[in-house]
Amino acid sequence: MLARHLCALLVSTLLMTGSAFARTSSPEGAEVYFISPGNGDTVTSPVTVRFGLKGMGVAPAGVYRSNTGHHHLLIDLESPPALEQPLPADANHQHFGGGQTEVTIDLSPGKHTLQLIMGDNTHIPHDPPVMSEKITITVK
Repeated sequence: MLARHLCALLVSTLLMTGSAFARTSSPEGAEVYFISPGNGDTVTSPVTVRFGLKGMGVAPAGVYRSNTGHHHLLIDLESPPALEQPLPADANHQHFGGGQTEVTIDLSPGKHTLQLIMGDNTHIPHDPPVMSEKITITVK
């Protein structure tokens, strides 16, 4: 929990200073995708979301290794986040900087959209971004 707050503070500070961020290259053909749930699935809460990755490896936030990154889960976003700065840390942008490849989350009943995006060691999306298709699930 402390790490999440520190990350949010760092991101907020950097955004306020208007600093430019360098993006890390992604390997050609890299893909991030949902193992489960699938697009159109009806599920019950809490929902276990499993992340898949092809063509690159997973490394924790703060650890630089070429051709690696860590997952971020985007929940109910109408448009993609800014790709040239660190991803925000809030209820709609969940970070998995420990290298996690799944999560169980509580979602309210109704339709929800989910999308995955990989971030580099500093939470900045790769160039080009490694982002899944957006899926829609229904929570009973």
